Amino acid sequence: MGNIPPSNGGDKDAQRRSQRVILKVTVVVLAQGSDNKLLSEVTRTVTVNAHGAQVLLGLKVSIGQLLTLRHSGTGEEVSCRVVYLSPHQSDKREVGVEFMKPSPGFWRISFPPPDWTTRSPEAKGSKSRPSRTRINSKQKK
Repeated sequence: MGNIPPSNGGDKDAQRRSQRVILKVTVVVLAQGSDNKLLSEVTRTVTVNAHGAQVLLGLKVSIGQLLTLRHSGTGEEVSCRVVYLSPHQSDKREVGVEFMKPSPGFWRISFPPPDWTTRSPEAKGSKSRPSRTRINSKQKK
């Protein structure tokens, strides 16, 4: 039998809550070390979305670990957790982080994909949907 790829690959985009955007943003990753010391690393994102990012990271982290991302351009910080570790072990590995709360404005993208708002009907897991009232109120203006 052939090798079966791990389930964390393939069809993940079908479950994605917001579209990924390839964007290099300098960030500082803050983590608490095993000795309770605060560790930090300046790095960059590989991709971003409204719910998190994928970053290159040399710090040793584990799935579920809580981190803080600091946007180097704005100084804004957001809490997140590690949800993915790339299988490739080198100086830096790709680490997927998920924001504790969706924060589409964190990346300061002036043209975010339409599914970065919960009003989008394509936003997966979205509880709110556009209503006719909203459409009608725009028509009245």
